[in-house]
Amino acid sequence: MTPLTREDFRLRPADLADMPAVYRVCLKTGNAGQDATDREDDPDALGHMFIGPYLVLEPDFAFVLDGPNGVAGYVMGALDTPDFYLRMERDWLSRIRGRVRDPGDDESRWFGSDWVRRLIHRPPYLYPPALHPYPSHGHVDFLPEARGLGWGRLGFEHLMTALKDAGSPGMHLDVSPHNHSAIAFYRKLGFAPVISDELPSGGLTMARRF
Repeated sequence: MTPLTREDFRLRPADLADMPAVYRVCLKTGNAGQDATDREDDPDALGHMFIGPYLVLEPDFAFVLDGPNGVAGYVMGALDTPDFYLRMERDWLSRIRGRVRDPGDDESRWFGSDWVRRLIHRPPYLYPPALHPYPSHGHVDFLPEARGLGWGRLGFEHLMTALKDAGSPGMHLDVSPHNHSAIAFYRKLGFAPVISDELPSGGLTMARRF
């Protein structure tokens, strides 16, 4: 099989018809960048929480990477985090909850996708003052076939330019502290860890000004 090259892919605006494809990418990259299929008993739960609302609520900042095998990744963001969280609660999660059971607070009874189900019913909506200088936020996930070709940088720079042109002074993002390749990727794009007691311990938030 001939290796894929950068020219085999193109970045384009996402639309609602891409929903199944971006949900698949979210699942296939949902374990700190690796495939989460075997871990999750609900293949849609990760997409419901982490990518669906961006595609629906922030279409001006939603882009997918097309390749020979279809959608191979996405880069999506929100311009105004507190406003986005308000609309996510009102217009998205309030509807999703009717299809997703609440596993409750007792983590000892959780299994499969219960950790995501709990987030759907009790989202953290973290936006402490430490993040206010960076009011936008974003996500990028690519399947292995699209990695190492420069599209991660190109895609995220495209998102940052769109956010900046819309008036944002900066953005933040959450990354697994165990995903060292992602941390290195964001550092190369100018992001740095946000150190603050206002943020949860055990996680990692990175940010940069535009």
